[in-house]
Amino acid sequence: MPRSIVAEKIERREFFVAPGIQDMITAVIANHVGVEIVYGSGYWLTASAYGLPDAGIATFTQMLDRMATLVRTSNGAVIADADTGYGGLLNVHHTVRGYEEAGVAAIQLEDQEFPKKCGHTPFKRLISTDDMVEKIRVACAARRSPDLLVIARTDARQSEGLEGALARADAYRAAGADILFVEALTSEDEMRAACAHVDAPMMANMSNGGLTPMRTAGEMEDIGYAFGIFPSMTSLVAAAAMEQALRRMKAEGTGEPSGMPLFDFKAFCSLIGFEDVWAFERQWARDGEPARV
Repeated sequence: MPRSIVAEKIERREFFVAPGIQDMITAVIANHVGVEIVYGSGYWLTASAYGLPDAGIATFTQMLDRMATLVRTSNGAVIADADTGYGGLLNVHHTVRGYEEAGVAAIQLEDQEFPKKCGHTPFKRLISTDDMVEKIRVACAARRSPDLLVIARTDARQSEGLEGALARADAYRAAGADILFVEALTSEDEMRAACAHVDAPMMANMSNGGLTPMRTAGEMEDIGYAFGIFPSMTSLVAAAAMEQALRRMKAEGTGEPSGMPLFDFKAFCSLIGFEDVWAFERQWARDGEPARV
């Protein structure tokens, strides 16, 4: 695979942010805005596709399909959430191979038991540090190109404290992880301590409504992070707008709610690719009639 912009930015120590993508409409709008790197969120891709919580219910096959579709749709490089690797060591091997073949730029694995839970919800259970170290080693060995970056996430903050989470991060780095992700830190002091302690590029998770305090790109960079993700922003903005529009439709019977922005339909047709369809019809027209596509 060609060297990704993610690997290049990490090597150059150039800070960046990536929005979470929950569906292909969001991916198309991100293309329109010119977003260079996106985050394939397990939580939100599962919610949008199946209406299910991020609790290990979606399978590897389902998530691989979602990530491959995102890679195909997005103009930006994709950082892909792969949960626990969907099982044991052999599952991790196949997950890495599948995601790499799909074209992701980085794959994120976590140290929860399978099935997992969202990192900002209660009742998470962790595998041992040694077991996660083995998973990271298998993941690094499975990739065909070193440009596929392996992100190791630990959810140990809530059960083992900051010190335990950082000890795990050290072990995961020693096992070969390219990027470390200490999830669900609860203060800026903890964020700074983690970045100062871990000798590796660090990823920040700015999840709206989550346990970690929200910070801007400039603030995250100052704290010491290599990059940050905003995994829930687009989903929650869209959900709020949909709720408001649907309430007005229900109450007022209107499909054009006043005071709410609507994306131009003709412009969206262009973004989604209808111009290519129309060009195809013109190319293969017969006797002045559009081609039947």
